[in-house]
Amino acid sequence: MQLIVCRTLACALLVAFLPPLASAADGIREERVRFAKGATSATVEGTLRGDQTVDYVLGAAKGQTMNVSLATKHGATYFNILAPGEKDVAFFIGSTSGQQFEGVLPATGDYRIRVYMMRSAARRDEVAPYRLEMIVSGATHAASHDATVAGTAYHATATIRCVAEPDKPMSPCNAGVKRTAGGGTVHVTTPDGGSRVITFRNGKVAATDSSAPFKVERREDWTIVRIGAVEVYEISDAFVFGG
Repeated sequence: MQLIVCRTLACALLVAFLPPLASAADGIREERVRFAKGATSATVEGTLRGDQTVDYVLGAAKGQTMNVSLATKHGATYFNILAPGEKDVAFFIGSTSGQQFEGVLPATGDYRIRVYMMRSAARRDEVAPYRLEMIVSGATHAASHDATVAGTAYHATATIRCVAEPDKPMSPCNAGVKRTAGGGTVHVTTPDGGSRVITFRNGKVAATDSSAPFKVERREDWTIVRIGAVEVYEISDAFVFGG
């Protein structure tokens, strides 16, 4: 907990304009950002009221360039950017750096673009419509420098949970990933001796080598891929994207 005791008017004014601290108890709403096929940008529109905060979660790769801009007529609404794995500490703070960020990304994974209202305005329960544009462009060299596991063609190997046969429980399955810019190809050896290939692009599942349709579910830092009526694969972001 942050405790600030003010004994002067200047201090009180400073505290009133500090950006809100985030914690697991803050109830920050999360929205996953997915680019349309072939696109390098996405735009969302929303409205904040009072102490509401939204995290736009966007997958990107080390070495890519991210450009984020916020348009709003409300003078006390900003955005911060948090690196993969961070929930509280931002490397870009809009209230001190402005309404636009552009830079080369330091790691692969999920970035949080946190839109919030300053405390002074939030306490007055003000309303702030906004428009947020996110652009991720450029190739990354991260994959080419990512060493492979000895004796394999994979950048990483792991045991994941999967099921590939009817009436069978989830069980450990050997998997390997060949990483690419913003994604990778996951090769899974299934318990029945078969295999499955799942391809990620731009931070999300793009295809499988099955002719059956697939569905994708997100649970925190995990992707759950359901193929047809039987197959299920649980894949962590760290395994696919590294970081």
